[in-house]
Amino acid sequence: MTRYRGKVTTKPPPIDGLSYEMCRDELITIVSKLEAGAATLDESMALWERGEALAKRCEQLLDGAQQTIEAATNGGDA
Repeated sequence: MTRYRGKVTTKPPPIDGLSYEMCRDELITIVSKLEAGAATLDESMALWERGEALAKRCEQLLDGAQQTIEAATNGGDA
C-alpha cells in the first residue's frame, strides 16, 4: 500500500486521467525520492518507469496546449 495525495491505495492512479499539474507534482516527488537514494532497486525502477510516463504525459499536454494557442492565434490572422 502507498499513500497518494493523502489516500491509501495499492497503486497510483492511471496517468491518462491526470492533469499537467498533477503529473508535474508527482514527477517532482519521484525525482526527490530517487535523489534521496533510500529506495530499493525494484522501487527505484518502478519510480523511474512511472516518472518516464509522467514526463511523457506532461509533454503531450504541453504540446496540445501549444497547438491550441497556435490555432487560435493563426485563426485571427486569416
